[in-house]
Amino acid sequence: MNSKGRRNALIAALFGCSLLVGLLIYNHRRVGTVLDSYRGVPVYDNGLLFFRGHGKNYAQDGYYYGQKWQCVEFIKRFYHDTKQHKMPDAMGHAKSFYDETVSDGGLNTRRGLMQYRNGSIEKPRADDLLVFSDTKYGHVGIVTEAGERTVEIIQQNILWHTRQRLSLTISNSHYFITTPRTPAGWLRVPKSGVAAGVSPAVEPGILPGGVSR
Repeated sequence: MNSKGRRNALIAALFGCSLLVGLLIYNHRRVGTVLDSYRGVPVYDNGLLFFRGHGKNYAQDGYYYGQKWQCVEFIKRFYHDTKQHKMPDAMGHAKSFYDETVSDGGLNTRRGLMQYRNGSIEKPRADDLLVFSDTKYGHVGIVTEAGERTVEIIQQNILWHTRQRLSLTISNSHYFITTPRTPAGWLRVPKSGVAAGVSPAVEPGILPGGVSR
């Protein structure tokens, strides 16, 4: 390689390093900033690296919310702070919040929530927990609006947007959420509140993606 080629390679390497450093600084400044809120519960920015957690987050009473600022952390913080609901099992990645063995309208005992399948006769409502199981670790969000044709959710750790509107259709009195993403179902705090659980005794670790362990 001649001197001109070496100079160009050095310039390209310096530019690449500068770009990387700039992105890391930008990402560091983003993490933990408030992007949105619902019912007084803020949604925080997890930065560009969606698979990263930023330390464990606990309520003042010791209840474990999850890894900052993963999707699971927000929904557990929302249910705790707005409904004083503590899940009996506060562990697990996002996908695990929906239990395939629970019948439609049955009690999900791990979460202390009533569970409805996508396609249930029970229409989703505001404050319901929507669970997506279409990826390795899944995703969760909270329903903010449930209209006749669409459902809006608020979510944490989705790059560039905290709100998403999904289509809602009715077929033979059954409700289906379909596009642009299809959830496994939705969960809801029981009216009686008898299913409220306790904070976990197991110290959580760190897993990637929508994970709370």
